[in-house]
Amino acid sequence: MDYFPLFLNLHGRPVLVVGGGAVAARKIDLLRTAGARVTVGAPELLPELAALVSTGTLQWQQGEFDRNWLPHNTLVIAATDDRAVNARVARGAEALNIPVNVVDDPELSRFIVPAIVDRSPLLIAISSGGRAPVLARRVRAQLETVLDESLGRLADLAERFRGKAKQVFRSVGERRLFWEKVFDSNVPALVKAHQDADAEHAISQLLAGEAVNRSTAVTAPGQVSLVGAGPGDPGLLTINALRALQRADVIVHDQLVSQAVLDLARRDAELIDVGKKAGDHKTSQERINALLVTLARQGKKVVRLKGGDPFIFGRGGEELEQLRAHDIRFDVVPGITAALACGAYAGIPLTHREHAQSVRFVTAHCQAKTGDSSSHEPLDWPSLARDRQTLVFYMGVAQLETIRTQLQAHGRAGSTPFALIENGSRPEQRVITGTLADLPEQAAAFAVRSPALLVVGEVAALAETLHWYGQLPQQAAAKAA
Repeated sequence: MDYFPLFLNLHGRPVLVVGGGAVAARKIDLLRTAGARVTVGAPELLPELAALVSTGTLQWQQGEFDRNWLPHNTLVIAATDDRAVNARVARGAEALNIPVNVVDDPELSRFIVPAIVDRSPLLIAISSGGRAPVLARRVRAQLETVLDESLGRLADLAERFRGKAKQVFRSVGERRLFWEKVFDSNVPALVKAHQDADAEHAISQLLAGEAVNRSTAVTAPGQVSLVGAGPGDPGLLTINALRALQRADVIVHDQLVSQAVLDLARRDAELIDVGKKAGDHKTSQERINALLVTLARQGKKVVRLKGGDPFIFGRGGEELEQLRAHDIRFDVVPGITAALACGAYAGIPLTHREHAQSVRFVTAHCQAKTGDSSSHEPLDWPSLARDRQTLVFYMGVAQLETIRTQLQAHGRAGSTPFALIENGSRPEQRVITGTLADLPEQAAAFAVRSPALLVVGEVAALAETLHWYGQLPQQAAAKAA
């Protein structure tokens, strides 16, 4: 983060704009909308600015820039077409510790004026840190089309009920849950339709109902949402997953959940890392189960966030069984499992009518039915070795030698293509391709590390021709070189 975003109250505060042209006029218009007392400093002014001076709504320091204009201003904006003058303004303001913006010159600026979506009192500011202002304006234009004009009136309506909500709900968390119910109800639609009286009545009814619930309930029941985070790209989250992250009091997450996904959580949500990876079980499954029960019994909204899909080798079923045994309410938000996402991002269709009519998801860590975590059921290698099917191995990086040996011993050709997809769907994604006979050696040569997914089958060869995301498959790149 190059700039810290904030919203500044400029009502009645003095602001200086140096420059009297079109660029200065746009900044002055924005500042006046924010209630600032604006002074413009320039030898000459556009007619529209001169008209504002004549009505007394704009002050004018006539002449070339003078450092004596600077003191006592809250902000300074340099908007001349002379970089030397702009630099003098910037140096003078900085010497007085006055925040200064030089239009289209981030190097001389100490703050940046963002692109703004105005649904007052709701404001959205977009900035590229001065690197790509046109891009920021395009993002603003996109938001303008999807954010209804009624949002400002909805915010005003909520403000009128804030005091009453505080009387009913003493904690911030309780008030947040109430307002989520309001905004999930028909109130926004009523405001959009300009049925303000009905909207007020609806909020009053919700508030009264919650007050009754509070007087009769001892402790609000908690709930656990089992949520799939996908393989890493936050764009692959479902809408329901994003909503769950925004509502959670606590997020209990795995090692493989990307930081980009966690960044979408509500800022004041508690994050608990219970991640496990090969050779490092940070938190046992039993302790995770107990933690979920404890947090829910405290009345909290808990998100159990797992990489990929929680029901595909994610032990999601085990955790729900424990919640059910303790009468904890839960729901499930499926995620895009790693096999689907990593295959897609590597350009590998897991089924293809010319190469594979079926796909099998496999893990080398199937716990034995005895419950002995030190023993595992053997895989059905004869079945796995059949031709014209795609195999996707989860958590198989440490088992590559065994996978090669067993598949070849049971009839799968050593020439069968494979693809190792490391950090699939993430910016650092790598795809290593080769043939089954050389699988462990290729992985060692490229130092493949978890998280990585192994795809075995004829479709894996398509990674070289259907590549579209990130760097080229590395064996293919080596051949091209």
